[in-house]
Amino acid sequence: MAKDISITVKRKKIAVVGAGIGGLVSALKLANDGFEVKVFESSDYPGGKIRTIDSSCGPVNIGPTVLTMLTVFENLFKEVGENIFDHLELKEQQILARHWWSDGTEFDLLANKDDAFGEVTKVFGTNAGEQYIKFYNSTKEMFDCFEKPIMKSSSPAALEILREICKNPKIIPALMPFLTLEKYLKSKFSDPKLQQLFGRYSTYVGGSPHNSPALMALVWQAEARGVWTVKGGISSVARAIEKLAIDRGVEFIYGHKVTEIQKSDFLVSKVCLDDGTCHAADAVIFNGDPRALALGLLGDDLRNIADKTRNANRSLSANVWGFEANTIDQNLVHHNVFFSDKVNSEFYDIEKGQIPLDPTLYICAQDREEANKGQTTERFEIILNAPPLSKRKPNKEDFEICKSVTLERFKNFGLNFQVDLERKNLTTPKDFSNLFPATEGSLYGQSPDGIMATFQRPKCVTSIANLFLVGGGVHPGAGVPMATLSALLAVEEMKTSQILI
Repeated sequence: MAKDISITVKRKKIAVVGAGIGGLVSALKLANDGFEVKVFESSDYPGGKIRTIDSSCGPVNIGPTVLTMLTVFENLFKEVGENIFDHLELKEQQILARHWWSDGTEFDLLANKDDAFGEVTKVFGTNAGEQYIKFYNSTKEMFDCFEKPIMKSSSPAALEILREICKNPKIIPALMPFLTLEKYLKSKFSDPKLQQLFGRYSTYVGGSPHNSPALMALVWQAEARGVWTVKGGISSVARAIEKLAIDRGVEFIYGHKVTEIQKSDFLVSKVCLDDGTCHAADAVIFNGDPRALALGLLGDDLRNIADKTRNANRSLSANVWGFEANTIDQNLVHHNVFFSDKVNSEFYDIEKGQIPLDPTLYICAQDREEANKGQTTERFEIILNAPPLSKRKPNKEDFEICKSVTLERFKNFGLNFQVDLERKNLTTPKDFSNLFPATEGSLYGQSPDGIMATFQRPKCVTSIANLFLVGGGVHPGAGVPMATLSALLAVEEMKTSQILI
């Protein structure tokens, strides 16, 4: 009988700095693949910008509110031997968003293409319905064209992208270097309200319609392919991934700030915390704004990483309200958008570093999804676009200005919140800057403006062979699905790196 010889192989140690969605996904994937993983997070919760505040009827979302590109998450769970529906209660939305204008126009953008055509036709006319179908088809082709060579590639190559474009020549007009999203939409829709509606999708990646390239028209296709709410909010996604990671041996260290990532022999080798401890690592994944590295916040040795982010223009910030109020008699759904009176005027104010006085307001009415007949209060998240700190320094009047603008704008729509808004209910650009170092309050990293913006974002690989970047400030971009993709790309690059073999 042959003697059983077991060989003990020392597992490689991976340090993940930051427990945002990119860090969580990285940790789960790597632990599932047999690596020894530690996650270091300065806050006391997982999720990063997936945040909540407490209320008497439960946590109030003050971050992302829905999932899009669900297949990304289904595949993630499947790759670690799980079924996402065993861990999360998801509900597909038939209404992507309900839209309101102060002249009384109310419009539901429906998930089903044919139903949406009917709704557009009913509200805006036959010509608008036909324009919508053409726009839907062209943006779908655009999304299909760029999904693989850009969104699912760790380093987009111009030749591969050109090859895909040649297969789909109809998308070429959207790639004109000086064609902004605003101009592109004017060529697609004759009704200013529809131009305004679809132009708003550029804010999902931190841009404005009059500066973002026409290519940003494809952003809305992420929603067109399905919007899903999650019972308990998107924080449930972060918690579910954290639990699966813990089940696979990941150690989470919360409440301690990483002060330095040390180098040795041209490689990163240690992660040091504010309590004076240092943790050895064979590789490091950084899930924070890459600009923090370029500014030397994690040590002078890393200043050359993502150095172009140091002076690059920043994306939009926001003023975000989260509160509980008496239930209101308004026909709200989960996603609601109340548009400014003058199309896109808020973006000109933001460019000047001003708090817009005529903003478009987004409301997540999270309890409309899980109605409780005995409930007398409900939870709301309200988002107003705002300039980052690089354009506007905070002052003591900002809170009162923001409060007045928010409540007065809603009164124009007949919406009166019976609530005494306090400073604790508002997250400002300054607050975001404090929570997420080096961001200047920007929620999406570098500005997406310019046709080459996609190629200028930091990639997951760096000039240090065992240091990798993930998160919304990294390619392929901002948002929960994109940050997840960044992590998947980084893990694949790490696993094929000679440094860990």
